Amino acid sequence: MTLKVELKPGERIVIGRSVVTNGATRTALLIDGQDPVLRERDILQESEADTPAKRICYAVQMMYLAGSADAVLPIYTKLTRDALRAAPSMLEIVERMNNCVLTGALYKAFREARSLVAYEKSIFEHAARGERLRTDGANDGEPA
Repeated sequence: MTLKVELKPGERIVIGRSVVTNGATRTALLIDGQDPVLRERDILQESEADTPAKRICYAVQMMYLAGSADAVLPIYTKLTRDALRAAPSMLEIVERMNNCVLTGALYKAFREARSLVAYEKSIFEHAARGERLRTDGANDGEPA
């Protein structure tokens, strides 16, 4: 199946082990093959992996780019186990992601990992809202 990717001027994309940088004009690429493909905007840098879900996402991204889960699987397993201890509500997403990893559907696992990052963000936002609640029992978010 052919993948069509449209690139903005100067946008980069990873195809297999190569980084392709677009020139000065908008370009459409038609890509055939099984090599991993990631747009620059979808790539999580190691330095940005500063939360449990982002570290999991980074590990899954490395699996996808390598084309195999073998080298990263022990780290991934530990990260998911630790994340589930801290936030058991992540279980549904982690189970879907695990199924993808175990069946070799690594791009789908990467998409699930990105869902996990979004879910974790919502947990953090909910916790931050909770800090603003009144101590007198009112929960309208207004200052006391």
